[in-house]
Amino acid sequence: MRKEPDGFRDYVAARQEHLLGLARLLVGDWQRAEDLVQTALARVWPHWARVNASGDPHPYVRRVLINASHTAGRRRWRNEQPHAVVPESAAPTEDTELRVALERLLPTLPPRQRMVLVLRYYEDLPESAVAELLGCSVGTVKSQSSKALSRLRTNRLIRELAGEGTDE
Repeated sequence: MRKEPDGFRDYVAARQEHLLGLARLLVGDWQRAEDLVQTALARVWPHWARVNASGDPHPYVRRVLINASHTAGRRRWRNEQPHAVVPESAAPTEDTELRVALERLLPTLPPRQRMVLVLRYYEDLPESAVAELLGCSVGTVKSQSSKALSRLRTNRLIRELAGEGTDE
């Protein structure tokens, strides 16, 4: 049995919840997100000494997670849609309702648009970093983001919760 690399367990303990949240937004449900994080960490583990030597392994792990998401997406010819969302608090606020509505709509977006939004707004990365992670131009990131946001804005509930009202 191979020896566990130094710092790997600490990294996983510190970042697991964040990685699960990112993965869930990328793939749309908790079970697939858990599988995705496990796959990404299993791919990183053999190379941990080199990855950790950079000082901040998170960008590399995030890249592996995104690549694993691409691979999983190519294997699935259709996405399963969750039937219900369990509220995270007993008394949801409008902000919570908006977040839940957005999380329910994210899986309806094409994979690239979903990844752009998650990396831009959940990971809070600049457009240039998103472009580098996805292997595309900054212009592509901007156009995919614009298309995704436009598509989300067509949802009446999102417009109401965001305070934009409806044109009906």
